[in-house]
Amino acid sequence: MTLHPAGTPESKHGWWRLLDRNQWAVFIVASMAWLIDCFDQQIFNLARDGAMEDLLGKQLATEYAPYTTSVFLVGWAVGGLILGSLGDRFGRVRMLLIAILMYALCTGLSAFSTGFLDFCFYRFITGVGVGGVFGLAVALVSDSTPQMARPQALGTLQSLSTLGNISAGLTGMAVGIYALHQALPLNLKVWQTLFIIGAFPALLLIPFLWRMKEPAKWVAAKKAGEQKGIKFGSYSNLFKHPVWRKHAWLGLLLCSAGIIGLWGIGNFHPKIIRSIVDTHLATAGLSADALASEKAYWSSIGLMLQNVGGFFGMLALAKVAQIYGRRLAFALALTLSFLATLMVFKCLREIDQIYWMLPLMGFGQYSVFSVYAIYLPELFPTSLRSTGISFCYNLGRLLAASAPFTLGQITRNLGGDIEAFRTSGMAVSFILLLGIFVLPFLPETKDKLLPED
Repeated sequence: MTLHPAGTPESKHGWWRLLDRNQWAVFIVASMAWLIDCFDQQIFNLARDGAMEDLLGKQLATEYAPYTTSVFLVGWAVGGLILGSLGDRFGRVRMLLIAILMYALCTGLSAFSTGFLDFCFYRFITGVGVGGVFGLAVALVSDSTPQMARPQALGTLQSLSTLGNISAGLTGMAVGIYALHQALPLNLKVWQTLFIIGAFPALLLIPFLWRMKEPAKWVAAKKAGEQKGIKFGSYSNLFKHPVWRKHAWLGLLLCSAGIIGLWGIGNFHPKIIRSIVDTHLATAGLSADALASEKAYWSSIGLMLQNVGGFFGMLALAKVAQIYGRRLAFALALTLSFLATLMVFKCLREIDQIYWMLPLMGFGQYSVFSVYAIYLPELFPTSLRSTGISFCYNLGRLLAASAPFTLGQITRNLGGDIEAFRTSGMAVSFILLLGIFVLPFLPETKDKLLPED
């Protein structure tokens, strides 16, 4: 089969014109699943520090807040590995439904935590559900959309996730403003309110997923595979095959760089913002609750600005990947992420700087994720697509889970204050460059068909 490269008459029409009604439904539901998943992730980032300060006290919160992120990321990795494999075996739609139910329920239960251990338990189970969504949603869209529309559809799916992040930022701002002017309902804390709100959007998708059918391509491949004795979702098959094994391990290293950059470092920028707010309002005479509301408000603004930059970064690098190739796009995105992260951790000192530094960091850190969405499905066959994507994208969470521990330990060894935290973030950010070194050993898949068994 011959592909039409970018620039031919067929590709000049918008990619969305190539989708029929059913394909549009799949794209919308999969995109919403990932968007709401990201909303839930960022609600955690906004609520984490406040929860730890309330449950453990301010002094212990600085050390233990990163550990809750590590627990969340471990759950994310476990969920991705298990649900990704089950998605190849039993269907993308069915497993996506289960994943959403898990993270919606346990996000809500996080609001009722009474200590560090039960908070971590809820975050781990939430992570299991969250971890399954990306691989399943990307595999679902890859198997459902036409070849010519697939890269643009996947890049758009990933870009739309920033709207979930921005929605979380707006939610945090609204809760912070409300809490500042009057008590929250039922005497809830800001962090509890955020977790309760975070539980509901995912439930709206349940009726649509309940009625959705599995992709015809997956159904046909599964039937043919059963006749040939091909086992779908098998990690044994993934690692026995020399090509898929190579793609899996190198893809893991590539994903780990960007994931550690964002989750191990970049998503801790609320800690820097909260320290700036502390300094800025030190003489304002605010009560503890009022100061917590101000911190939630400014952390939400920071999150929103980061994701505005991320939205444009993902769209831009998806276009670079489409026109110039996946490997060049990865190299550019990881370099931008590294430079922008160093700038924020070293130079962000005043509230006014939030408005331009965080969008730049978001542009770099999130841009690499749109290329993941485009590239990873192109590395694995139908029988291993969800498995391979989830292995690369989610096992990297285990490596990323070590970054908050590393960040916490370096910070404590350097004195435990915010300056030590800044230095720690800059040191760990060099991991972003790891992904560039594996690119020459991975194939360029631009304008190539998805692999099959």
